[in-house]
Amino acid sequence: QVQLVESGGGLVQAGGSLRLSCAVSGGTFSTYAMAWFRQAPGKEREFVAAISWRGSSTYYADSVKGRFTISRDNAKNTVYLQMNSLKPEDTAVYCCARNSQPFYTARAVAEYRDWGQGTQVTVSS
Repeated sequence: QVQLVESGGGLVQAGGSLRLSCAVSGGTFSTYAMAWFRQAPGKEREFVAAISWRGSSTYYADSVKGRFTISRDNAKNTVYLQMNSLKPEDTAVYCCARNSQPFYTARAVAEYRDWGQGTQVTVSS
């Protein structure tokens, strides 16, 4: 059973930074694309960023492009999300996810099968 555990969330002022981590255990990490999604109260879960299995390709939602950076360390089975210049509209629960197929990167929620519980990010104005 694959387990994904996020950490690093918290309360930060607008303009600040946070770094989220997602540790994966119980399954293969290095051959699967990983992604971050977020869900704000009353809204649907939305794509934030994805990274290919080798880490050579990254993809971002337009709303975070230039502010967020996704990365991975295959030796540590961990994926990261560095979030800079945070805005109040970034407030949400952030979840990491592992793609349902190896070697394939996607943006759609339906393409990801394994999910973490999420970590709360709150940005105050």
